[in-house]
Amino acid sequence: MPADPLSIESLCAGMNLPEWVVDFRHSAGGRVVFGPGKIDTLGAEVRRLGAMKALIVTDPGLARTGFVERALSALGSQGVEGAVFAEVHENPTTEDVDRCVAFAEEEAIEVIIGLGGGSSLDTAKGCNFILSNGGRMQDYWGVGKATKPMLPFIAVPTTSGTGSECQSFALIADAETHAKMACGDPKCAAVVAILDPELTVTMPVAVTAHTGIDAIAHALETAVCNKRNEVSAAYARAAWRLLDAGLSRVLDDPRDLEARARMLLGAAFAGTAIENSMLGIAHSCANPLTAHFGTVHGQAVGTMLPHVIAFNRRDAEAAAIYDSLHEGDLADRVRAHLAACSMDLSLHDLGVDETLIPRLAEEAAGQWTARFNPVPVDAALLEGVYREAW
Repeated sequence: MPADPLSIESLCAGMNLPEWVVDFRHSAGGRVVFGPGKIDTLGAEVRRLGAMKALIVTDPGLARTGFVERALSALGSQGVEGAVFAEVHENPTTEDVDRCVAFAEEEAIEVIIGLGGGSSLDTAKGCNFILSNGGRMQDYWGVGKATKPMLPFIAVPTTSGTGSECQSFALIADAETHAKMACGDPKCAAVVAILDPELTVTMPVAVTAHTGIDAIAHALETAVCNKRNEVSAAYARAAWRLLDAGLSRVLDDPRDLEARARMLLGAAFAGTAIENSMLGIAHSCANPLTAHFGTVHGQAVGTMLPHVIAFNRRDAEAAAIYDSLHEGDLADRVRAHLAACSMDLSLHDLGVDETLIPRLAEEAAGQWTARFNPVPVDAALLEGVYREAW
């Protein structure tokens, strides 16, 4: 019998990867279920956990696609009752989490399902922290601060970007200070991640582009960060191969299911690489751009990434890794992807006030991810990177 062309093994064929990459043995949480139509197994997965009442956390746009109804139907087929919180906003804040918690407290929730992009998955995780452990989201900023058990969490991503389905962190912004809080705990990770490429086919072109570039940034930053290791390096390399091959194809033909599968799997691999290592200054520089100018995260990261690659070539090991990932100039390859996505924009193009660059650099230097860059940085060095991007 021929191999399933959309299996993980087939998509990774010829990459010479360790066996454990294919079976996700090093993923953050529990099992990974991958393949077209796997959303229909959601009810069985909830029942396997011994639960009969599930909370679906999603956003208003996704609620109009029919995927929520399909998830509810999958739950109902196994006698599981579903409640839907569909008020997630992009770049969720503590206010989004508080609204989700208030909704969940009215229901007898036994399992939480994040259905959507990274914002939905992060809000679901944030809700789980407070629903299970009490307090405020700020109490969990950092790692391992949840002292009580948490509810089982199932991640069902509908975008190919954040890789949150394979991470034990929730990224939530403080509604007052706008600080982006990374709240991590092994209990927060998904016990099951359902990766169904059919759910990504209806993504608008702009969302496909922004999430795809974000995933590429994850792969390339984890590949060289100073916390990299054998596990993260293998996942980062596999993620880059999948994403580099898939992005132009999904832009040309959004219904190319094999390309969608490559993007979804690549994003999950990149998320697993983050879980086993960390990011770098492309992300630390991007966050202040989003906070001050409302720049979409994928665009902010994408604008910074080629300049970060050039900057990081000061480190010989990072330069060698870049060269091993792509024959030719890797920064130029990233620019080609940005151009295909209509995202090859400078900070000037994005309306960034040049006089604020010193402030942006100070804030970027204070970001957690900055300390994991292969080349040590301070505000002065980051100011130079920003000016190259301007």
